[in-house]
Amino acid sequence: MTHWNPLTNTTRLRRLGGLLTAVAMLTAAVAAVAPAANAATRIKEVAAIEGVRSNQLTGFGLVIGLDGTGDQTTQMPYTAQGLKNYMEQLGLTLTPASLGQLQMKNVAAVLVTAQLPAFARPGQSLDINVSSLGNAKSLKGGTLIATPLKGADGEVYAMAQGNLIVAGAGAAAGGSKVQVNHLSAGRIPDGAQVERSVPTSLQDGPTINLSLNASDFQTARKVANAVNRRFGPGVAQALDGRTVQVKAPNSPNDRVSFIADMEELPVDASVAAAKVIINARTGSIVMNQAVTLGACAIAHGNLSISVSSDPVISQPNALSNGQTVVGERANIEIKQDAGKFIQLQQAAQLTDVVKALNSLGATPQDLLAILQAIKSAGALNAELEVI
Repeated sequence: MTHWNPLTNTTRLRRLGGLLTAVAMLTAAVAAVAPAANAATRIKEVAAIEGVRSNQLTGFGLVIGLDGTGDQTTQMPYTAQGLKNYMEQLGLTLTPASLGQLQMKNVAAVLVTAQLPAFARPGQSLDINVSSLGNAKSLKGGTLIATPLKGADGEVYAMAQGNLIVAGAGAAAGGSKVQVNHLSAGRIPDGAQVERSVPTSLQDGPTINLSLNASDFQTARKVANAVNRRFGPGVAQALDGRTVQVKAPNSPNDRVSFIADMEELPVDASVAAAKVIINARTGSIVMNQAVTLGACAIAHGNLSISVSSDPVISQPNALSNGQTVVGERANIEIKQDAGKFIQLQQAAQLTDVVKALNSLGATPQDLLAILQAIKSAGALNAELEVI
């Protein structure tokens, strides 16, 4: 006969309730994560409004107040010329004789660069980069004097001035030198003010163009379909693999609201074309997930050539009035390691491709030649791009 124990069953019910609560929380967490994992890409992440872009600005300036680490004017004449032009604007005239006697160790000629963002208005601030143009040892502690920043059309769009921030330090004495980071370039946050705005074509015409970040006909069609589903058929049409033309409202406020809603529309981005990027200078290799590998066999061995030279001294005989001659004896050694013949199986996923290439035991520099050979043999299903 079984006796019912209230305490025991109560404990069991509590444990069961706790287990059900934990399962419910886990289910809710999975449900919350699943949509995020399957979330589509927004239009703003695969395309941009055509004509809405930043513009590069540049200008020649002078950095003053350096602690003897400026340009050597005897080797950098444009530093003295720049100071002469600046002084003339202030009403001071330097004669050619006095100009040649200047010792401007506290002045450095620099180039100032900045990015003028789209829709920038007069009075807004810009971050600027300042880079030494001559042989200045350091720009640390310097001040950039008023420098006009010009665009590609030669017009002044901003004025720059301020104290430099140089993320580095250095010291030298007795022929020894210690330096941390780069001292000949710096940055001035909010160091320039916009003087002129650049007109954009955002409000021109009844349509706007979406320019895709990468040319792909599949993505262009998906973007056009997503816009038409949201705003109605015929609003968007794909012109080519990179451009989607969209009809937009004429009112500036309505057009901005339309663009804001359109950029948030989800679109399933197409899988990028299979591509392998090779940097021949650094030996870096990068491939995307669409790369596949066909079955092939590879034999690879290392060949090394070592050349060394030893000095050889020839002494003349006594009383021969000869001269001592110093020559060289060259030693050349060629060594070739035995190569392994390895068969690579067909790889349909990126992880399988990586495992197959790692099995070769080759260095990144060797893989450059191996991948090119595999591509030539038709076993690498990807585009090979060397940068």
